[in-house]
Amino acid sequence: MGDRILLVEDDEPLGSQIVGHLRGAGFDPVWWREGRLLVAGELPDVSLVVLDLMLPGTYGLDMLKALRTFSEVPVLILSARNDTLDKVRALKLGADDYMTKPFWPEELVERVRARLRRPTLQKEQAVVEVGPLRIDLQGHAVQVRGRPVELTRVEFGLLAALARRPQEAVTRQWLVEHVLDPEREGTERTLDVHVSRLRRKLGPVKCVETVWGVGYRLVPGEDA
Repeated sequence: MGDRILLVEDDEPLGSQIVGHLRGAGFDPVWWREGRLLVAGELPDVSLVVLDLMLPGTYGLDMLKALRTFSEVPVLILSARNDTLDKVRALKLGADDYMTKPFWPEELVERVRARLRRPTLQKEQAVVEVGPLRIDLQGHAVQVRGRPVELTRVEFGLLAALARRPQEAVTRQWLVEHVLDPEREGTERTLDVHVSRLRRKLGPVKCVETVWGVGYRLVPGEDA
């Protein structure tokens, strides 16, 4: 078989049809019938994810956001909604393509092939070290001078976003849109609360620096 494809789709007839077409095109499909809030180590070894949005278990965009904290696997979104805002939000969260239902399964197969033909421009660095901080982006683990630090999903997502652009200012608006859930907690005030808790957990090492009027950046830091 060819590339392994993860399909996340709760519609049984549609899912069965997609699996059949993928298999007929030489792919090796894995079918999940509900969404899951993934963490590092739970994603199968796949080349691409085909992800429905309206899922039992975990909403598709929440699943995508969690996935992007540790993996850059290509994601093709399926949705019955043709709203431009939905498409924009999905792409901002890291989706690579978006298909609106209903669609021809043959077109889906060609979209999958086209996505897989595009080379990955850069392999994400697995571990980022900034000063005394060691951030394992794939293992979802953080250490300060060798001491493990337990972070919530949002706190880790915030630190990981800053770690991918060390010593660069990241705007508060960007962090709100890409780390927080705009429908549940997406305000700059909430972001500041998460930053405050993150700083407290990192201890006396001041690595998360405020860039006044802009946002935050990750720096080597100094003891308080």
